[in-house]
Amino acid sequence: MRREVRPASSGTPLNQFRSEMDRLVSDFFGPVVRDWQGWLPNGSVGFPRLNVWEQEDVLIAEAEVPGLKSKDLDISVVGDQLTIKGHRDTTTTEKDAAYHRRERSVGEFVRTVTLPVEVEADHVSASLNNGVLTIRLPKAEKAKPRKITVS
Repeated sequence: MRREVRPASSGTPLNQFRSEMDRLVSDFFGPVVRDWQGWLPNGSVGFPRLNVWEQEDVLIAEAEVPGLKSKDLDISVVGDQLTIKGHRDTTTTEKDAAYHRRERSVGEFVRTVTLPVEVEADHVSASLNNGVLTIRLPKAEKAKPRKITVS
């Protein structure tokens, strides 16, 4: 691996230390940082992009999966983990094409998130509409809010 030599930061020793630590982290995590399945620059996460929110009796997860069909996806819930697996095929049939830019990722992907509450795994449902995967995860009875009467 080619090592980039950066000039030391001007200023305080703390700035110099930070600059050197940034370089070390960049050198160590470089391949992972650029991997579309893992961490990307600026701390964002990989494919598919995902929103999870909570309503009174259900969690809802929405994932952006443009170009995928239901048959390309595998969704599972084990304990408090929601896992979305899938496969993106190449968008071109030209096997010997000379790409000038290739930013759209292809191949297998896996995205697992920890759910904030326990859910009824047997009652989870999913739908795919216009490239948005919506997963409804009903909360377990013990995770639902209860109205308590004060006497």
